Amino acid sequence: MSKTIRVKQVKSGIGYDRRQRATLRGIGLRHMHHVVEVEDTPSVRGMIKKVTHLVVVEEG
Repeated sequence: MSKTIRVKQVKSGIGYDRRQRATLRGIGLRHMHHVVEVEDTPSVRGMIKKVTHLVVVEEG
């Protein structure tokens, strides 16, 4: 069983660089208050690090 993390978008991507909006979509987030469970891998951690000002991460 692989470890997962919950990621919630708490701020809109509007007004930010298109690459940051693309990173949100790559994580699987579509709109504000959307929560997704993603696998805890180094690549996903890197994507989350790029948009930390837009998301909240919950371990679990």
